[in-house]
Amino acid sequence: MKGESNKILGEKRRKLILSWLQEQQDPITGKELSERTNVSRQVIVQDISLLKATGEPIIATARGYVYFQDNGANQAVTRVIVVSHTTEQTADELYKLVDHGVVVRNVMVEHPIYGDLSGSLMLKNRRDVDAFIEELKKTGASLLSNLTEGVHLHTIEAENEQQLDEACEALRAAGYLLEN
Repeated sequence: MKGESNKILGEKRRKLILSWLQEQQDPITGKELSERTNVSRQVIVQDISLLKATGEPIIATARGYVYFQDNGANQAVTRVIVVSHTTEQTADELYKLVDHGVVVRNVMVEHPIYGDLSGSLMLKNRRDVDAFIEELKKTGASLLSNLTEGVHLHTIEAENEQQLDEACEALRAAGYLLEN
């Protein structure tokens, strides 16, 4: 009986978590979900994994969990770019992108053992970039690009090609954009 009761509680909690993520545009941290549901952070990680396994488009970012729903109404254009810079130039690179109305969806590197590694970013504005940089400092984590001596890729998204072109020009002018 107790196992069945826990299963029902888990299902209810996952439905609640899913509804919160669907209702909110900004990321929700695992800590916040843990506090709202009165369970440990590890239980939240498991719940998110179970929701992802059922096909829910939940993305884990450095700032928390996001429900990513592409309903086809979004006419955004995307581009994958290759950039290289030092760790200290990270904020400047990201500001140059978001200041042109570009969303930085992810970061990717090619690892010699694991192949392509990527991390979801979903940075839309300077506030998002500041939170990302602050989290880097707070955790002492290293950037994926440190594995590849600064070389990495980003999938970027904007309302139109002109925004992408202007953002890339800003990166080119700063010497960050790698091209043929």
